Amino acid sequence: MASRVSLFVTCVVDQLFPKVGMAVVDVLEHLGFNVDFPERQTCCGQPAFNSGFREEARQVARHFLDVFADSDYIVVPSGSCTSMISHHFEDIFEKEPEHLEAARRLATKVYEFSRFLIEVAGVEDVGARLKEVVTYHDSCHALRELQVKDGPRLLLSNVRGLELREMDIAEECCGFGGTFSIKFAEVSGGMARTKIESILRTGASTVVSVDSSCLMQIQGAISRLGLPIRTMHLAEVLASR
Repeated sequence: MASRVSLFVTCVVDQLFPKVGMAVVDVLEHLGFNVDFPERQTCCGQPAFNSGFREEARQVARHFLDVFADSDYIVVPSGSCTSMISHHFEDIFEKEPEHLEAARRLATKVYEFSRFLIEVAGVEDVGARLKEVVTYHDSCHALRELQVKDGPRLLLSNVRGLELREMDIAEECCGFGGTFSIKFAEVSGGMARTKIESILRTGASTVVSVDSSCLMQIQGAISRLGLPIRTMHLAEVLASR
């Protein structure tokens, strides 16, 4: 096992869902890993990048490269942030050879949480227990840019007491998309409602995903409709014992 697993907690988890970060640490430590939390970490630069502010994104990304340069592995509880680091750092450092090479080296160490468990830790069963009927939402970046699909489902299938029921549109976007949900609020809301209708058809009481930003969007729609459904990040499910 790695001597040091560094947690990149992400902005959304840090500011809004700290229990997700704590759950990631709990699971990794339960599996015997030593988890490091670099306190100088900030953002991966994705919000600026997606909004067209490339230089601002580069500034944040340079800091990220510096903070995590010596990490053995970097675990991220977010498909979108993992994708930004492992894919789009190459885009923003296209004309900076030194940083481009550093970004490529770093990309080999960066893992979305569920992929790290399966591919590096080599586990499919973390000993979790949760008596719950759940459905799984495929977040866009995790599914389309990282090809994270079967891993989370495999991990959920080994949680004792848990029943997984698939949505008929599990792979459709929840409508969040960062600034998209602000710039195109009506479209975003319509997409969320379509997703909620699919969730209701499963009869599940809990929605699980690997991206807290998607869960925030889904939980917001659920709460506004007054539905008795909750959302949980995959790490929170796997930390349940």
